[in-house]
Amino acid sequence: VQLLESGGGVVQAGGSLNLSCVASSRPTTTYCMGWFFQAPGAEREFVAATSRLEQMTSYADSVKERFTISRNDAKNAVYLQMIGLRPEDTGIYYCAAGAEICTHRDATDVYSWGQGTQVTVSS
Repeated sequence: VQLLESGGGVVQAGGSLNLSCVASSRPTTTYCMGWFFQAPGAEREFVAATSRLEQMTSYADSVKERFTISRNDAKNAVYLQMIGLRPEDTGIYYCAAGAEICTHRDATDVYSWGQGTQVTVSS
């Protein structure tokens, strides 16, 4: 399955952005979809993921209370609403699909990656 992100951009600290990701085909019902983040010079790390029908949702501690993930299975889409953005949130955000990422939250469990969308938060 191919994943296509949109919605990145430049925002001041405290601002908000909404990311979207659309899959080219319907992932199997067992797949979780979510987001990973890669800061410059750092490894890719888990942000949030949600299972089909949002029955299971998980977040990295650093984004709880600030980011909200949602999913529209009819549109093969997953979204990330980001508020209270901080300069340390600057990096590339990747859409991801994988059966185990909702529980393992590990990049090695990702089956498909999007191309990434840049988010820049200025101080």
